[in-house]
Amino acid sequence: MSSPANEVFPAQMRWETEGSSRIPFMAYTGGELHKKELERFFYQRHWNYVGLEAEVPNVGDFKRTVVGERSVIMVRDAGGIHVVENVCAHRGMQFCRERHGNKKDFVCPYHQWSYTLQGDLQGVPFRRGVKQDGKVNGGMPADFQPADHGLNKLKVATRGGVVFASFDHDIESLEDFLGPEILSYFDRIFNGRQLKILGYNRQRIPGNWKLMQENIKDPYHPGLLHTWFVTFGLWRADNKSELKMDARHRHAAMISTRGQAGKADQVTQVSSFKESMQLHDPRFLDIVPEPWWGGPTAVMMTVFPSVILQQQVNSVSTRHIQPDGHGAFDFVWTHFGFEDDTEEMTQRRLRQANLFGPAGFVSADDGEVIEFSQQGFESKPYHRTLAELGGKTVENTDHMVTETLIRGMYAYWREVMEA
Repeated sequence: MSSPANEVFPAQMRWETEGSSRIPFMAYTGGELHKKELERFFYQRHWNYVGLEAEVPNVGDFKRTVVGERSVIMVRDAGGIHVVENVCAHRGMQFCRERHGNKKDFVCPYHQWSYTLQGDLQGVPFRRGVKQDGKVNGGMPADFQPADHGLNKLKVATRGGVVFASFDHDIESLEDFLGPEILSYFDRIFNGRQLKILGYNRQRIPGNWKLMQENIKDPYHPGLLHTWFVTFGLWRADNKSELKMDARHRHAAMISTRGQAGKADQVTQVSSFKESMQLHDPRFLDIVPEPWWGGPTAVMMTVFPSVILQQQVNSVSTRHIQPDGHGAFDFVWTHFGFEDDTEEMTQRRLRQANLFGPAGFVSADDGEVIEFSQQGFESKPYHRTLAELGGKTVENTDHMVTETLIRGMYAYWREVMEA
């Protein structure tokens, strides 16, 4: 239990139990708490997703993104992928404003300090002063060393074409961070094939960033909230399923295998089933099993704290969670395929991607309920949520009628935040 003396928590914040099944609303509403989360989850001891190697295929290609609330740049030079903080070493300006592009070097527009693609300082205007009337005016001090004033460089790890970065250079390996159970499902998608970028969706959701992690750790809501999933048979009462976590319960995989008999009679008992709903284009359900699936038709992974890795039938994407204060986050979807896909498969992936994103047939529902949840938290700050479906403990399961993954995440959250 947290104590009033614990500086991490406001004095008025209380957990009802020693466990993690009753989450105080204040976990979603505190500004100081949010700053502590950024430090402990995004800036220390955690790998954060920054992008896909396929987004920067050529030397000089870059992508501006974030780790937590800090702007960073993922860039490729002749030696590989680098990630640097988008803050000039001179006067702190966020010098890169473009979202994507190609550059030979980075130059701050304010005072023209220039950096290599690796982030090393290579040029300072008037470093040696200006000659005038037989004397030298200005100039940097004699002990100024460019090597001491480069951009802040993050530690980088790549696996299967996915790029992670960390401000913490003493962090464990990416493989140890993910753990063997989650790593096996990560490698299922990112198995060495060259990735191909298909497009992006971006949205801002007015809710706490943790709610999106919770949403994908909540396996039973699709059959209750998402009319599309139920009506067209992507969620069925007879789906075989498993929920798996890493040893510290921060990451999770929801593994599901779609029933084979079309629309099961059982789903008509669910109020979100709408028999009258029809597709104008039946190709949205043109699902073709792929050899790499290895059985499951959908695997949704949450890598805490920053990314969701999605395979829902033929649609594959990353979903980057980008906090912006305690009550909002930007959500960036990167839809991709594989270089060896046929044109037919590429079109199939693009069509099925319409299930997801800000106006997706399915995902639009999630953004709305997250917004409404945040409104409830803000209006009643001393209350708490209840995540006790399936019990109060934390364990892997072979079914989806449980909130065990949410309990697992908050058990880890308490471990880190209350340390």
